[in-house]
Formats: sequence, structure tokens, C-alpha cells
Amino acid sequence: MTASRSPRRAALAVAALVAALALSACGGSAAPSTPSTDPVSGGTLTFGRVASANDLDLHQQITANNAFAIDKVFEPLVAFDEQGEIGPWLADYEVSDDGLEYVFTLRDGLQFSDGSDVVPEDVVFSLNRHLELGGPLPLEAPIASIEASGDREVTIALSGPYTPFLSELASFSNGILPADFGGASEEEFFERPIGTGPFAVSEWDPNGDLVFVKNTHYWQEGKPYLDSLVYRFVADDTQLRQQLQAGQIDAIDTVPATNAAEIGATGGTVLSETPGWSTEQVFFNTQREEFADVHVRRAIAQALDRDGITEATTFGTAEVANALLPPTITYSADDSVEALEYDPEAARAELAESAYPDGFEVTLLIASGNAQRAQIAQIVQESLAKIGITVEIEQLDIAVFRERFFAYDFDFMLNSGQSDAPDPNGFITFQADPEGFSKSYWTHYTNERVTELMHEGRTTPAGAGREAIYGEIQQILADEVPYIPLFFPANLKATSEAVQGFAVLPNGSVRFQDVWLSEGA
Repeated sequence: MTASRSPRRAALAVAALVAALALSACGGSAAPSTPSTDPVSGGTLTFGRVASANDLDLHQQITANNAFAIDKVFEPLVAFDEQGEIGPWLADYEVSDDGLEYVFTLRDGLQFSDGSDVVPEDVVFSLNRHLELGGPLPLEAPIASIEASGDREVTIALSGPYTPFLSELASFSNGILPADFGGASEEEFFERPIGTGPFAVSEWDPNGDLVFVKNTHYWQEGKPYLDSLVYRFVADDTQLRQQLQAGQIDAIDTVPATNAAEIGATGGTVLSETPGWSTEQVFFNTQREEFADVHVRRAIAQALDRDGITEATTFGTAEVANALLPPTITYSADDSVEALEYDPEAARAELAESAYPDGFEVTLLIASGNAQRAQIAQIVQESLAKIGITVEIEQLDIAVFRERFFAYDFDFMLNSGQSDAPDPNGFITFQADPEGFSKSYWTHYTNERVTELMHEGRTTPAGAGREAIYGEIQQILADEVPYIPLFFPANLKATSEAVQGFAVLPNGSVRFQDVWLSEGA
């Protein structure tokens, strides 16, 4: 059986449909308030974030604190819109009938932020560098060649079929930079990077704030509207909200679910709530002998009331998760997967089949400054105590938290999985590929059948066959629970009433080229 469903699922689906009808691909605005006048150019917007950007190398980064700064500077050939639909961005494209050749034609007059022309050689250099480095979001497609095939044309040939290729290219990690770093050293370049994005870096403290200025050579006529954009580092989400309400900042990247209704009802502030591509989860380090035991993991899954956790900690802003993939991702099996139900008696029986029938002591790792995860951690602690598992909660600064799990130095943790594209391949690969960058999201989980299916999913054409592949993967993961999906959170952000055109993408990034400040702000 699956967990009970909330009526909110239908509401989000209706909202997404309305948005899809109202917005045109790659050019729409999901503003929380409807502007009564045409966009106004000028001004500075200060955006509060709970983590600073500490590295702008697009091929080496993955976490949101860096990714959503990088994508203001660099842009890919294709991109997805607010509904997750992929279309042309820096280039139009044509695909051969056999799906093995992609010809991209760069926009006429395309320039970098320093005023230099973007030429095919820049595309070749950028994508080849990504291929060579690999990085956390590697180009997995079987690329045989990348060639400049005309004055504005680049041809990419594949050695075999690869269904998610365009989805993969749409990632921020495939942005275009000048060939040979424009003559700078690699280190110098990424201190003040040059790209085609709407903004350029002006001032940057890797442990603090990041100041962007308008790219006056941006290819979208009249955009960005803002003269400058400031990423203000505020370590605590409570302080973020307080500074927004006090008028010290104009928008915030994170709204705790417990405060969403308050933000929406408070004069002077506007709540932005949109469907996303993330899943809040409990992750097990299967290198720990306790969590290498599938009976232990299954017991914990049955000891946790996902419905209760979701209701208590998300205040109607999230959906209970059965499967790994959010419903907004193609081939999500959330409505068909048979997830382990909340059943304390079954949990005790499952634990009795493990090598630890009398329980054990373990540490749950969480990032500090996140009230929601602190509450979830307490619920996990109390729930597992009832089946004989003693949990110590360890809270760390988010930077140290990341260092710890990147080094596999944890027992189990609370974190979220985030897709960077609408195709299921990226999410599944990052969380279930034992040979990938994250080694199954730092769990070291390995299942030969999942690995086999994962590779089949990349080459199977879109349709029922591919859907069945991802359905089977999600069911295996639900049975073996290397991680426990808890809920699918909405993207919750907030702005002052002066902020217009605030469009949030499903991955949680904001298209600030569309944002403007109403007069008098």
C-alpha cells in the first residue's frame, strides 16, 4: 500500500496547468504579483540566501549556493522554462532522424559580457572542458565529436542513442565560456568570470556577499532590468525573514514552511510557492555496517510516519513522498510505487530479522539554521527510540555539514535530492549510480539491477518502455530504501511588494533577468 495522498497534489497540478497556458516557453514570468505597468529599468535588488557562493567554476560545482550564482553568469545552448519544457536558449537546433547528430546554430549577434562575440569555438572549448573534467554533473552522453561546422554552427555527433541528451545540455554546468578563458589563467577567469548571462560579477567574498552588475551586452533586448543584483549571505532562515519584513533585503531564497502562511498574509511581503524538482529524504551511509543491512533500513522506514512528518513540518506546503522522483519529473512513479507503510510493529519484526535485533546507537547529521530539519530530526529520534535504536542528533554549520557528507563521514543524514533537469536520468543517476560522482548520493548503495536499468533508461526512446524502466527502478529503491523519501517540498521564496517578474524555475533558481522593481522601491 502507499501512503495517503493530500488534496494539495491536485491543486499543484491545476496551478501548473494554468501557468503552462499563461506563459510562453522560455519567456514567461511567474511573478507573485501582477504588475500594473510596463517593466521599469534600474535599481539594485538584494537577495538573501542562507549559504554564500564560494566557487563559480561551472564544471566543478553542484550545490545550490554555487549553481544558482553560476547560472546568472553562464548560459547553456538550450534551457528549460518554468514548466520544465526544454527549448532553444543560446542556439536553435536540429536533430537528425536517427538521433545521433545535433546541429546548433548560435543566435545572431551573441556576445559575452565583455562585448566579445560568441563563436562556435567557444562552444567546442566549453563542452570539451566539461567532458575532460567530468565533475559532479558530467556529460554522460556518448559524444563522438564536437565540431565548429560553420560561422555560427556547432555539430555534436553521438556514437549511440542517448535519450536525455537535450535535458543534460540544459544544465547550468553546460554553460558557454570564452575559449581558453579569454586569455586569462583558469584561476583568474573564475574569480571574475565572463559569460553570456544577464549579470557579471562585480564584487565577491566567497565567505560572504556576491555583487552582480548588469550585462549590457545581454542578448535579450532590454534585459536585465536591474542595474545590479546583490546576493546577501544570511546564515539563518529566521534572520532572512526578519530582514525581509524590515525592508533590509528585497527577496529571500528560503521561506521555512512554518512561516509561509505568515509571509503570504503580511502586508508588504509576497510569498512565491511553486512546484519543484526536489525530494526531502533520510539518507543512509551503507558503508556503516548497521545500514548495510537492508532489514535495518526497512525497519527504520516502517518506524517513520511520513504522513505525520509532512503534516507536522510542512504546514500544507508539501506532498508526502512514496517514490524517489517528484511528480513534476517525467516518469515519476509516486502514484504507483508500493512504499513501506508506517507500522511500528512491522518495524520491530523487521529489525528482529537484522543483525541488530536489540537495536544500536547511531548519529543523525543535519545542517544547523534549518528549523524544519531540526524538527524532523527530533521526530526521527523519538520514532526510532520506540524500536530500540538510540539516535544522537549532530547539527553542523552548512559548510561543515557538506564537507562531512562529501567525505562520507556520517551515519545517516537529512538532506534533499534536487534534479537539475526534467528528465529522470539525472536524478536517478545521482542517487543510484555507485560509480558516479556522488556514489549514489554519498550512500554507496549498489544494486546491479538498478544499474542495468539505469543504463537502459538512457538509450530507450521516450514512451511506455522507458516509463516501465524508471517505474521498476523506483520500486526497487522503495523496497531496499538506501534513502527514505519523506516529502516533495514546494519552492518557497518571498519578496517585497516592490519586486515584479519574480520567476522561479522548478530547480529552485530564479530568472533575475525578468525581475524589476516598481517605482518608489
